Amino acid sequence: MNHQISRRNALKTTAAGGLSLLAPWAAAKPKKRPNIIYILADDLGYGDLSCLNEESKLHTVNLDRIADTGVKFTDAHSGSAVCTPTRYGILTGRYCWRSKLKSGVLYGYSKRLIEQGRMTVGSFLQQQGYHTACIGKWHLGMDWAGEKDNYDVTQPIQNGPNSVGFDYFFGISASLDMPPYVYIENDGITAAPDRETENKDYKGFWRKGPTGADFKHEDVLPKVTEKSVEYIDKHSKTDQPFFMYIPLAAPHTPILPTKEFQGKSGTNLYGDFVLQCDHSVGQILDALSRNGITNDTLIIFTSDNGCSPRAEFDELEAVGHDPSYVFRGHKADIFEGGHRIPFIARWPGMIAPGSVSDETTCLTDLLATCAAIVDEPLPSDAGEDSYNILPALLGEITDGPIREATVHHSINGSFSIRQGKWKLNFCPGSGGWSDPRPNKAKEMNLPPVQLYDIENDAAETKNLYKKHPKVVAQLTKLLDHYKQSGRSAPFTR
Repeated sequence: MNHQISRRNALKTTAAGGLSLLAPWAAAKPKKRPNIIYILADDLGYGDLSCLNEESKLHTVNLDRIADTGVKFTDAHSGSAVCTPTRYGILTGRYCWRSKLKSGVLYGYSKRLIEQGRMTVGSFLQQQGYHTACIGKWHLGMDWAGEKDNYDVTQPIQNGPNSVGFDYFFGISASLDMPPYVYIENDGITAAPDRETENKDYKGFWRKGPTGADFKHEDVLPKVTEKSVEYIDKHSKTDQPFFMYIPLAAPHTPILPTKEFQGKSGTNLYGDFVLQCDHSVGQILDALSRNGITNDTLIIFTSDNGCSPRAEFDELEAVGHDPSYVFRGHKADIFEGGHRIPFIARWPGMIAPGSVSDETTCLTDLLATCAAIVDEPLPSDAGEDSYNILPALLGEITDGPIREATVHHSINGSFSIRQGKWKLNFCPGSGGWSDPRPNKAKEMNLPPVQLYDIENDAAETKNLYKKHPKVVAQLTKLLDHYKQSGRSAPFTR
């Protein structure tokens, strides 16, 4: 396999201020503020989408529909290589390592992570007249009644999604392998637990915990899809624009495709589950069409990080499928496979059909982009690491890259910074779960930093830190500046 990314004669969309040229297919401004739907897959790899990976063994027909009628990004990144910190960054426009969570993830009973009074995409769009909903996996903490080992999940929940900008919430508290296994609607559960369940199977794994009377793990993806479609059916009949954040709990473990999808991919259960996620996206697209609001809606699909080893890479490799595409590593890693993620978007009349952008973007960019869409400024204490990528979505050509640089973070708290073709990793190994893991990297006495030319070495095979000490020094200084200054995005009104 060629380990250099094919640019496919991509339209290079860039913006960094200065006079821009608006693409001929886009109106200067939309006729009205669009509905915004943001679908976040859980542990889906860049290479799983057939529109991004010419060798993918998974035919993601509905995701390809979005790309064919919109734009696909080849250089999009999550803020972290694991779940919780990426989600914090998406909603706040702020790197999660600035919060109290410096490594790892939260769990199902964890306290709220988003700080009191911090602006989120939801609260910002509420201020702009949007109705806001979160349907799916939260994983940003909420305050249950009681204390550790003695929580009372039947009591009202404090500081959940409704407290940080969402008018409506339906979903689960954290990953589907983390108790409690109950559906939550707004600030309460839909049914009290009536049993404890556990699954020790490698792909179908979930931890032992109380399980709601109306809860089955294999039903969560269909239920989230059903609730999303219901929301569209209801709110399409109003004049109020809506923002719907749909963080799927799949294809993360437990990998439990329904019978309809078992065996459908010709790969393994993970591949089948990916196709079920694709089907869910298709149902959402069909709901937009059925309600006549396709042209009034910006829909974005992406993933929180790379694919997990629970997908069984050996099984997938045996049939010629690589969820990480040409990139090194996977979920949890500082390597590209940990945080280079699929990112596709459609907005009829505004985004050119079939367009491609090589612009480097980060999922923290949603807040500033929403601010640009509604043409309202952000306050100085919000979106500190959020850049406006609307020019890249619309195909505007300006005089430089949108992001000055992008910071990456692994599960153990290792940093990396990317600027242009250069990527500097501040750890001797993966910083995560792939080889060499942190302890092994130390035993091997590997260099404490890794510098890669990502444009020519997407697989991160040649550490060039000795050959380019000035680049190492410059990027180290820039990362230190970002840490000390409290922001990486410029504040402009």
